[in-house]
Amino acid sequence: MTKNLYNKCAGIFAFLGTFQFIIIMIIAEAKYPEYSVRNNYISDLGVGSTASIFNTSIIIFGILIVITSYLVYKGFNAKLFPSLMFIAGAGAALVGVFPENSPYNIHTIVSFITFFFGSLAVISSFKLQKPLMSYISLIVGLISFISLILYVSGITLGIGFGGLERMIAYPILLWTLYFSGYLYALELG
Repeated sequence: MTKNLYNKCAGIFAFLGTFQFIIIMIIAEAKYPEYSVRNNYISDLGVGSTASIFNTSIIIFGILIVITSYLVYKGFNAKLFPSLMFIAGAGAALVGVFPENSPYNIHTIVSFITFFFGSLAVISSFKLQKPLMSYISLIVGLISFISLILYVSGITLGIGFGGLERMIAYPILLWTLYFSGYLYALELG
């Protein structure tokens, strides 16, 4: 396969994984009784009546991000960004394997891994893009990373733990949709 084909395939996998997860998350939020984006964690969707669709969706998302990371590695011959992306994708898949009601705080650990390495992946993509979008990626990654620091510190900025958790996750997810298009459209010499 050529570098261009690796990147196009990476773009397709990243888009499909992220898009389906966002749509399923919206459906699960609507179906979950009395769900509040302010007061409920995203992972609350992984237990109860929405568990099967949410956990399946995040496992698919994680697997497709892991595949994307390999394709990006082959397409760019870069190491840092795809490594961070791989860890974040594996963490996301494990979030679905170990939902909130799993023993020994496994869920908390894999959620943190997903958010931490996901925000670092977005930041590290800075080097792979042309100016303007590279700077926007840096800002998006920093928003997610700073939100993670606030979240761990217990500072919710008046939007609740659910709202703050979305300030970690949504920038990464929306950036991944952008980056999937970037990868698909990218032509390397």
